[in-house]
Amino acid sequence: MNGETEEHREKRIHELWRKLDTSAAGQIDLTGLKKGLKKIDHPLKNADDLLHDVLKAVDTSGDGRIQFHEFMVFVEHAEKELYQLFQSIDRDHSGALDKDELRMAFKRAGLTISSNKLDQFFDEVDTNHDGEISFEEWRDFLLFIPAGVPSLRAVLTYYSATANVNQEGDVHINDTLQGFGYFIAGGMAGMISRTTTAPLDRLKVYLIAQTSPKEAAVDAAKKGAPVAAIRHFAQPLRDACKELWRAGGIRSLFAGNGLNVVKVMPESAVKFGAYEAAKRFFANIDGSDPKHLHPTAQFLAGGFGGAVAQCMVYPLDTLKFRMQCETVQGGLRGNALITETAKKMWRQGKLGPFYRGLGMGLAGMFPYSAIDLLIFEKSKAFYLSRRAKDLRCHESDVTMSNVWTAAIGATSGAISATVVYPINLLRTRLQAQGTVLHQATYTGIVDVTQKTLRNEGFKGLFKGVTPNLLKVAPAVSISYVVYETRSG
Repeated sequence: MNGETEEHREKRIHELWRKLDTSAAGQIDLTGLKKGLKKIDHPLKNADDLLHDVLKAVDTSGDGRIQFHEFMVFVEHAEKELYQLFQSIDRDHSGALDKDELRMAFKRAGLTISSNKLDQFFDEVDTNHDGEISFEEWRDFLLFIPAGVPSLRAVLTYYSATANVNQEGDVHINDTLQGFGYFIAGGMAGMISRTTTAPLDRLKVYLIAQTSPKEAAVDAAKKGAPVAAIRHFAQPLRDACKELWRAGGIRSLFAGNGLNVVKVMPESAVKFGAYEAAKRFFANIDGSDPKHLHPTAQFLAGGFGGAVAQCMVYPLDTLKFRMQCETVQGGLRGNALITETAKKMWRQGKLGPFYRGLGMGLAGMFPYSAIDLLIFEKSKAFYLSRRAKDLRCHESDVTMSNVWTAAIGATSGAISATVVYPINLLRTRLQAQGTVLHQATYTGIVDVTQKTLRNEGFKGLFKGVTPNLLKVAPAVSISYVVYETRSG
């Protein structure tokens, strides 16, 4: 094969066996195989799952150990099949494979592989880095492929198993940004998006704090005057804007934004970081790719990310809401108001007031984050799949523009925010109770729900939803654009 004499081939196989049989016992078990592969620095040295398949393929007697005669038969068969596959790819019969030949071979086999992954595979196999893969390099890299008749699909699976394990034996996630980078990207995305939409958040909280229904709007709706009803329903927004402006001009519209930035940096960072960690966790459980999780696992991962983030920053969230509800014309401002609000909450019950409504917060945050991230991921995957088909390339070679990222992010954010809005309204009222703008007090979740429904009806659960949607859609879209840009 490839001009090698029988004598030289047998000598080479004996030498390989001697290196693998590190204990010179004349047989190799799974532990010994792993030690031997580490000794020769083979890509399979840390791929434990694949090593079980290799042992099973070589150990024809089924005693859990590889004897030399079994090894010899396996190597002879594997090299013969690998040589035939090599020749089928080497279309110019040069005795070496270039990158274009490999790309066309994968395409003929009906396999779509990204340019980046092809480059990685080529560099891994081309050990002398001369720009070509010789048969010796091809054979040495793929010798232990556990397939009776190796195919390019088996080669791709084999390479993926070796490439996704690092030197320490840990699963390697093939994302550009890992670890701390998720927290940095998430934090920057949160700061930019929340600061941009701070006035809308302020308006939403102000409207939530108002508990008296607008009789004019209700009367107009009952009399069947839709135009008048819409006009009256818009009146609270206009009145709220005027009131907030009177309370301190532009500065009043950004009241609490400092706390929001302090809060949202760890919140968004922890959310994205916990989400990625949860995706890796669920991927390890079912042996799938973190980028192609089962919808249930993806839903749970998204909810977990939101719940962890909510618990981390909840005290700051409560302080922000109460500060905004204490911002009135002629009152304290800035750090003085923050300090006084925090002292007042501490006097009321130490840490307790900082965590009012946490149960409702988690009840709303889990489905919000889960729905938001699930819709975004699925919509993104659908877009990339369609574009890849149109362009006839791999999905990872498709670039999604910021416009599409923003549009998908805005849609996912708006849907999830609307679904959970009643829960968040009740939570905010629990947090803001007893303030200047929301003087009502409650004994708990049941009490705030009953009073809201009794005094304002079902529509009261959606008070402030308009500015919330105007805030959430761009905020979430900006977050995703920044995050995808930084992480991709």
